[in-house]
Amino acid sequence: MNYFWHDAVGNLGVLLVLACYFLIQTGKLDIRALPYSVLNGVGAILIMVSLFYNFNLSSFVIECAWLAISAYGVVRRLLELRRGT
Repeated sequence: MNYFWHDAVGNLGVLLVLACYFLIQTGKLDIRALPYSVLNGVGAILIMVSLFYNFNLSSFVIECAWLAISAYGVVRRLLELRRGT
């Protein structure tokens, strides 16, 4: 098995997504907090980078959805912060 830079990037993305989930479950991170959506979005992007080299359609589709949902969360939270809520 060969391990390339894009594999490391994808694994870093997986670690980010799993870390967010763990922090949510342990009460250390609020699901409405900006870092939650940002870290999940970055994780999805990093996983997608690895998928460009070892493509898997199902994984790519779910990462696109994860990125879109994370982007929505970022925009929603930034608008809330702008309004002061």
